[in-house]
Amino acid sequence: MPDDAAAERADAARNRARLLEAAAWLVADRGAEHVTMHEVAQTAGVGKGTLFRRFGDRSGLLLALVGDTEAEFHEAYTFGPPPLGPGAPAKDRLAAFGCALIERVADDTDLGPALGRQIPCERRQASHYGRAFHHHVSSLLQEAGVEGDHDMLAHALLAFTDLEMMDHLRNQCQATTARLQSTWVDLVRRVTAGQDEGPVLAVAAGTGDHHQ
Repeated sequence: MPDDAAAERADAARNRARLLEAAAWLVADRGAEHVTMHEVAQTAGVGKGTLFRRFGDRSGLLLALVGDTEAEFHEAYTFGPPPLGPGAPAKDRLAAFGCALIERVADDTDLGPALGRQIPCERRQASHYGRAFHHHVSSLLQEAGVEGDHDMLAHALLAFTDLEMMDHLRNQCQATTARLQSTWVDLVRRVTAGQDEGPVLAVAAGTGDHHQ
């Protein structure tokens, strides 16, 4: 019996990997917005029922893909070099974090935002990476000595970087990446004002008006 259970787990793991590989290939080939559950199952050579049992629905599948694409960014802001990673003042890390998010939204080759646009906002925010973003911002606000409800303040700040908001500002309001990043840095400066001396990090080097 234990051998049967181990074999079943191994088969489940192989099916999951096969399905994610197929989904990633289809997303890269035609864009996340055009990928269907039927195509993923067909490409993976796995029954459609297995796909739904494993991921629940299309959003669940895409969230699993997002989790893989977000691992590198999580590593960067958690353990990477400053100012995004540890070693810089909390307010500078907060400024760098938002600037990095905005840069990613403007990057058409970044799979994270491309997948995120296909997932309902509430599902994104409740996901592992959505909760990680919120926890990171809330923790930095607390570390910076900001008074107030860090949980709600984190939600308020992250609302500015939400995909729908960023796309609206970039497409309808014609806001450049540099302008959006400058606004984020200004928000951080205002929220953390009076907590300590020194300017908040300037907009990250290498970002600017080249993203429209």
